[in-house]
Amino acid sequence: MEEINISEISSIAIDMIIKYGPKLVYAVITLIIGLWIIKAFMKGVKRIMSNREIDASLIPFLINLTSTLLKLMLAISVMTMLGIEMTSFIAILGSAGLAVGLALSGTLQNFAGGVIILILKPFKVGDFVEAQGYSGVIKEILIFNTVLTTGDNKVIILPNGPLSTSSLVNYSTEPTRRVDMTFGIGYNDDIKKTKEVLHTLINADDRILQNPEPFVAVSELADSSVNFVVRVWVKADNYSGVFFDMQENVKLTFDKEGISFPYPQRDIHMYNQK
Repeated sequence: MEEINISEISSIAIDMIIKYGPKLVYAVITLIIGLWIIKAFMKGVKRIMSNREIDASLIPFLINLTSTLLKLMLAISVMTMLGIEMTSFIAILGSAGLAVGLALSGTLQNFAGGVIILILKPFKVGDFVEAQGYSGVIKEILIFNTVLTTGDNKVIILPNGPLSTSSLVNYSTEPTRRVDMTFGIGYNDDIKKTKEVLHTLINADDRILQNPEPFVAVSELADSSVNFVVRVWVKADNYSGVFFDMQENVKLTFDKEGISFPYPQRDIHMYNQK
């Protein structure tokens, strides 16, 4: 009885080895080679990310996420080689992923936006930007949101999803900015003298760049005034200082030189009718 059992077991074992042995060998070889390829591939990806100066806090996360997905795909391939039916498992996994994705759609959108911002870098910490109806200095860039500090020291938290897909103005990208100003004088004032005074004030301010050349010209003959447009280039950090100082200096100098700032005027004609 024992000999028969041993014989049957041996026969079954030999059949199993013949049937599944090659598949098992191929699966093991595929697993080993696949893990080696994934490891080498991830090293290359990490090197590329580092060379492109991607945010250091984002690199480990992306590496681990990509590595996990590749290993999952490899495991499914290996189990398929062994003859294990994976169709149902993949369907269940896909359904679960879809349900989780729908439940966390907003969070995933913000996460994806954070990844895009950290990779493409449309702005960095310290930049002055205008976005989503707010303007201020970027204080911190997180994976789900970006922290903005306004001029009056309010802290604004902006979700990265909308921030990565909507319009954004970055005032700190370029090293220089143009300051646009408009000054009005009366119709009885001397236009040439006014232009000379404005050029004198511009040349007296060392923060104003001479290249590109400052621009001063009559821009409009308005209802009550002759308007001058003044356009000068400055370093980005000097924008506010030059703008506000010019307003004060122009007022003081115009008063000294007898150049008027006209008030809105309207002529009224009265007729006496009998």
